[in-house]
Amino acid sequence: MSKNAIVTGGTRGIGRAIALSLKGAGCSVAATYAGNDEAAAKFKNETGISVFKWDVGDYAACREGVAEVESVQGATDILVNNAGITRDGFFHKMTPQKWNEVIRADLDSVFNMTHQVFPGMRERGFGRVINISSINGQKGQAGQCNYSAAKAGMIGFTRALAQEGARKGVTVNAIAPGYINTEMVAALDEKVLAGIVAQIPVGRLGSAEEIGQCVAFLAGEGSGFITGAVLTANGGQYIAA
Repeated sequence: MSKNAIVTGGTRGIGRAIALSLKGAGCSVAATYAGNDEAAAKFKNETGISVFKWDVGDYAACREGVAEVESVQGATDILVNNAGITRDGFFHKMTPQKWNEVIRADLDSVFNMTHQVFPGMRERGFGRVINISSINGQKGQAGQCNYSAAKAGMIGFTRALAQEGARKGVTVNAIAPGYINTEMVAALDEKVLAGIVAQIPVGRLGSAEEIGQCVAFLAGEGSGFITGAVLTANGGQYIAA
C-alpha cells in the first residue's frame, strides 16, 4: 500500500502503534505531536518515521503543518485523527476551561485536520479518514462528560462526512477502542485495573497494536465499501447495535 499518511498524536501509545502499522503496510507516515520533544525524538530514532510538532486544536497551525508534511512526502491519502487529551472531573465541578480544552483538542482538531486534506482526496478520487473515538463516546462515562461528548461528536462527524465523500472514493470511518494497555492505563492502581479487566468479556486489556491493525485494514484499498462505520474494539465490554 504505497500511500501517504498523517497520524495525529502519533508518537506515543495507540498513535505510535498506528503509525508503525501503516509503515509496515508500506505507507509513508508522518506523525504529529504537541509537546513532548524527548518522546518524539526517541520515536523518530527508533522507527525512522518523520515527526512534526503543532497544536491540532489550532486551525492555522494545522494548515501550515499539513502543508509542511505534504512538501516532504506528497499529498495526503490517509488521515488518522488520533490526538486527544482528558481532563476528567464530575460535571458539577467541571470548569469551562476543562470542557473547552478537551473539546478543542479532541473534536475541533478533527475538523481542523480533515479540512486540510479532504478536498484533495475528493479531487484525486481516493482518501481514507479514520477517527479514533472511544468506548466512552458510545456509552458515556461518569466523570468524562467533556471527553464522552467529544468522542461522540467524532462519531457523528464520521457518519455525516462519509456521505459526502462516498461518491468521490473517500471513506470516513471511526474506531472506538475500549481499555487499551498503554502506559496511562498500566499505571492505574492494581485494584482499579483488576476491576476494569473484570468488566471485559475477553478477560484482558486490548493492545495498541490491535488498534493499529484495525487502522491498517480501514486504510487499505480493499476496504472501499466500508464507510460511515464505527469499528468497536473493546473485547465485548460494550456491544453497540
